[in-house]
Amino acid sequence: MPSAIVIGAGVVGATIARELSSAGVQVRLLDARTPGGGATRASAGILAPYVEGHASSPLRELGRQSLDLYDEFIIRLRRDSHRDIVYERSGTLEVALTQEEAERLSAASATLWREGVEARWVPPAVLPDLEPNLSPHATGGLLIPMHGFVGVASLTSAAVAVAEERGAHVMVETGALGVRSTAGGGVEVRAAAGTWEADFCVMAAGSWSSAVDVEGADAVPVTPVRGQLLQLGADRGLLGRVTWGAAGYLVPWPDGSILVGGTVEDVGFDESTTQEGRRGLIDMAVALVPALTNAGINDFRAGLRPRGPDDLPIVGRSKAVPGLIYATGHYRNGVLLAPLTADLVRKLIVDPAAATIPALDPLRCGNL
Repeated sequence: MPSAIVIGAGVVGATIARELSSAGVQVRLLDARTPGGGATRASAGILAPYVEGHASSPLRELGRQSLDLYDEFIIRLRRDSHRDIVYERSGTLEVALTQEEAERLSAASATLWREGVEARWVPPAVLPDLEPNLSPHATGGLLIPMHGFVGVASLTSAAVAVAEERGAHVMVETGALGVRSTAGGGVEVRAAAGTWEADFCVMAAGSWSSAVDVEGADAVPVTPVRGQLLQLGADRGLLGRVTWGAAGYLVPWPDGSILVGGTVEDVGFDESTTQEGRRGLIDMAVALVPALTNAGINDFRAGLRPRGPDDLPIVGRSKAVPGLIYATGHYRNGVLLAPLTADLVRKLIVDPAAATIPALDPLRCGNL
């Protein structure tokens, strides 16, 4: 079997390392920090391909395909790692607080039903039966039962553990600096700590992918977009499912806490949290669920999501370095698309005839 160096141990890189090592590939996993220490740590783990964009798109279809893989993916990961992973498919409820939002969600429900997606319009009179703690000003909601969420930190650590158990060599605080082809047709990866060769390299460094020099190629066109995430203390059972508003989302954790997120900030590589971000998230949460008015803050963190030029991931073979495979630019959908991305990368490595998905082809983004 071939060998591969995976650059980046966030949820995407860790999942790829686990998939490759399970297929018999000799894996070396590098990360400039520790596994899950970048954007992954600030992810709420929402699995909702039909929320962020109701209109048909390649991203929505890829999200649906990856969501279809999730049940079996979690079963195998729990079994192989002997670890618990928070995973619920309790649906999402997108809540309208204005008549305009209600009309948009009602129309989206009808469109999704015509496409074969179960998406129920919930009139305002019925909302209290579904979620008793929602704002009394809610004007309706869109319930999509197939959606859910996953514990991203536990998923990532379990994937790394399985990869290690199956022979992967995990190197923390080892950031890649450069990638180039070797005379023998393989790939060389250079870092401050050393240089390694393998048959393949997978670029899964998220927002930092653009900082890795690939000989003969343009810089990967991904830019960091900061997202801030609050964890509020709350009574267990306050919410029954992931709840969305126009300005963000609430994720009810099994311990009763509520994850609150939704900021999208173009601030470069600044990973700090802000008072403005915290205030905005609290105001959004209270507007949806007034009972959170006096909730305490258990945690507040931020991460940088890697955004590509068209909001689609960059997944496929490099033209400049034939042994290099890109798996980056997942933006807000890295957790959702992790199983599908890992499966695509495995196929590209173990099957020379495997084709890149055209919509994700790196060449659409320049000389990659």
